[in-house]
Amino acid sequence: MNNDILSVLQERATTFSKGQRAIARYITDSYDKAAFMTASKLGRTVGVSESTVVRFAVELGYDGYPTMQKAMQEMVLNRLTSVQRIEVANDRIGDQDILSLVLQSDMEQLRKTVSSVDRKDFSAAVNAILDARRIYVLGVRSASALASFLGYYLNLMFEDVHTITDSGTGQVLEKLISTGPDDVVIAFSYPRYSTSTVTGASFCHSKGAKIIAMTDSRTSPLGQTSDFVLQTKSDMASLVDSLVAPLSVVNALVVALAARREEKLAKTFSRLEEIWETYQVYEKQDD
Repeated sequence: MNNDILSVLQERATTFSKGQRAIARYITDSYDKAAFMTASKLGRTVGVSESTVVRFAVELGYDGYPTMQKAMQEMVLNRLTSVQRIEVANDRIGDQDILSLVLQSDMEQLRKTVSSVDRKDFSAAVNAILDARRIYVLGVRSASALASFLGYYLNLMFEDVHTITDSGTGQVLEKLISTGPDDVVIAFSYPRYSTSTVTGASFCHSKGAKIIAMTDSRTSPLGQTSDFVLQTKSDMASLVDSLVAPLSVVNALVVALAARREEKLAKTFSRLEEIWETYQVYEKQDD
């Protein structure tokens, strides 16, 4: 069926009952809020019963309300402005304990990510990185934190690593100009998807480089232009993009690479420990 629920509502408008028209009207006018409401709350908001909302979802062709809600959320996440994010978050939080709510949401994203990451793509991504001549790590705006974290550890493991966190498309392309078939690009992009990241990945893909995408869906703009997709769940908490699950998968990627390069890494870190000790890089702790 059509994944854009607004199109579905428009196509079916003439068949709706009075209650269904009320639901459809609210979703069309306030989809940013409706997408994060339970069936019960949506029903109360428009003046119909919870069961009416659930039946409405089924009649539209969804398995149930949760499936319709997921369709709404996928549609709106990349459309919300910063102001809308604040409004939606405040509506979701209400009088709840913010700390508990955010931590529970992060744990839920981790649970979803465990089942969503394709193990074959993960293994292929590890092999592609190990075989690459050069490694590029691309992440801008809020995703720059993920790119910087991964880039830090890859620089300890490999000799030719380039971390790109510039926001401008021109700057990103300038730093990717030399990519070729022997290179790999690890790119991060979550709603709202960055144009510069997607453009950069697409450019490198056209030059034969292997693209490893860390994004929320295979059908995301970045997922569609990549060789391997590590599908990691993100969520929105007010202005903040929750990147707990993506960071956990980054950790797994680093651990997998380290296990494959154990002997070389042991020598590298032995030399680094000498440097750190000589130049007092870390504070000494008393026994």
